[in-house]
Amino acid sequence: MVIEMTFDQDLLSRIVLMVMVPFVFVVLVMPYIKRLANKIGAVDMPRSRHIHTKPTPKLGGLAIFLGFLLGYMIFGTHSSMMNAVLIGSFLIVLIGVIDDMVELGAKHKFLGQLAAALVIVCYGNILIEDVSAFGIYINFSWLSYPLTVFFILGCINCINLIDGIDGLSGGISSIYFLTIGIIATMQGKTGLDFIMAFIMLGSTLGFLVYNFHPATIFAGDSGSMFMGFIISIIALLGFKNVTMTSLIIPLLVLAIPILDTLFAILRRTLKHEKISQADRFHIHHQFLNRNFSQSATVLIILGVDLLFSAASIIYVLGDNKLGYIVYGILLVIVLTFVLTTNVIFDRKALKKLFKK
Repeated sequence: MVIEMTFDQDLLSRIVLMVMVPFVFVVLVMPYIKRLANKIGAVDMPRSRHIHTKPTPKLGGLAIFLGFLLGYMIFGTHSSMMNAVLIGSFLIVLIGVIDDMVELGAKHKFLGQLAAALVIVCYGNILIEDVSAFGIYINFSWLSYPLTVFFILGCINCINLIDGIDGLSGGISSIYFLTIGIIATMQGKTGLDFIMAFIMLGSTLGFLVYNFHPATIFAGDSGSMFMGFIISIIALLGFKNVTMTSLIIPLLVLAIPILDTLFAILRRTLKHEKISQADRFHIHHQFLNRNFSQSATVLIILGVDLLFSAASIIYVLGDNKLGYIVYGILLVIVLTFVLTTNVIFDRKALKKLFKK
């Protein structure tokens, strides 16, 4: 069944305002955030595994968070659920800002992420409670709590891991917020996920004005973790009365950061390294190693991500066959990428092994 799209002029005007107000605010406030970052020492210094070559402030996430708060105050509605989102967001941004200044250990960051996730689950009562697909219904019962916490932590760290090149994490997050906003609008949903998606779209686009190559400010952990956190909340809000479509579509829009995380886990496991061990073999590194510029690398990855987004929108519109075709093309692209790069396997080492 194809969903007929009818645009309400008032709704369209509201969407434009929800995007433009935080966008303009973030653009205007960012120079002050840069000064603050330099003053408190929240500056990313170049290192051997880094791509940038000069000290760069990294409190961009604070501006995104402030844009989100302004957007919520103007367009949001008060609820205990939203209170949980605000408290969790504050915890995530706080731990991120501290890390941007003094570089916390992985355990401390994880505890901060866990605390924010528990606020959402225990106070906000935002849970993955059940799922129905292919005639099968599953109620997760008490497992809803650890499952939801795991999902939130996964989203936070997916965006955090892929934040390694100018414009990438903000670009992927913007595509996600735009896609979910479009789908919610087409389905006539104007609830919390709809509001949050468009407010965050404006905030992340405002950040990207300063973050595309050559970036003058980075998101920092405060930004990448906050974007991942809100992405998880929007996805969870769409999981109410979960069907296979509502479960998979948000995840497919996040295909690039999810795949990058999975590739990193596989790669480090095969090398007998710690999963938290940083390296230079992420998806964006594979393009950079082939002499693509930073701008070209980001545009290629965002282009593929837009294809995942388009396929998801097409699928929701009801054209399943065309959606499957686009997903099939994307699967071929991903497999080709895996087989022709070192994103999982060291191909030179494998060749030597087979020669023996």
